[in-house]
Amino acid sequence: MLGVGGGVLVGHWTDEAARTGCTVVVFPEGTTASGEIRGGAPATRDFALLAPERTVSQVDAVVLSGGSAFGLAAADGVMRWCEEQGRGFETRGGRVPIVVGLSLYDLTEGDGSVRPGPDAGYAAARVASDALPALGRVGAGTGATMNKWQGAENRQAGGLGGALLQVDDVVVGALVAVNASGEFNDGSVQQALIDGTYEHRPADPFADSNDGEAYTNTTIGVIATNAMLDKVACFRVARSGHSGMARALLPAHTDGDGDALVVGATGQVEADFGLVRVMAATAVETAIRGVG
Repeated sequence: MLGVGGGVLVGHWTDEAARTGCTVVVFPEGTTASGEIRGGAPATRDFALLAPERTVSQVDAVVLSGGSAFGLAAADGVMRWCEEQGRGFETRGGRVPIVVGLSLYDLTEGDGSVRPGPDAGYAAARVASDALPALGRVGAGTGATMNKWQGAENRQAGGLGGALLQVDDVVVGALVAVNASGEFNDGSVQQALIDGTYEHRPADPFADSNDGEAYTNTTIGVIATNAMLDKVACFRVARSGHSGMARALLPAHTDGDGDALVVGATGQVEADFGLVRVMAATAVETAIRGVG
């Protein structure tokens, strides 16, 4: 992903007319993974198995999709593709692909009746490659918007952002679909709070639970690294990634966002764990800011 190498592949399915899509990250066999959710309104599939205490430690693919909870169906197609490739967790009844899904809300940006489904997920997996992926209004970022905490009339285009960092042999990449309630954090809000000049956003959607914009958000992403990490370490790297998200967006992790990150470690190089965490936070922050 974005040059992470080692067999990490990325593919998109995009419906420009309906303004929705999905992005699939396919990991090489043996990739260790975990993740963390910090938003209050997530839409996920099989995310619970990423918890450090769960039995399965590896993942085959991660699906980022539009379509809100409907878009989680895209993972069915990715599972079908993985099964065709002989991928999955070995059981007595055959291999079961481990595919984690994360979705964002884009139903009001185009034709809300069109959502990424199994065929879309399969198509994205089928074209996944190690080439530099397209970014912007593509895949899961096609219908993404942001700055909705100031009201629907002030929303701005979001999208899919990416970043790659390398220190010696250690590589960390981030791919993030930015559909945030917040805006890019330039420090002005914090300074206004410090100065006592902050004016409460008059159209703050979270001031009124009946406002339809309150839950039309969510920033989701994947962090990939070639470092050797166990499942607990991947979880801690995901936490660092969320620090990068909080630096890039204000507010982040609100009750109306489903902010979630998955970390996949392909295990090709030994790495200083503290370095990987710093790189993950910086990669996520850079990927998000790159959307603007």
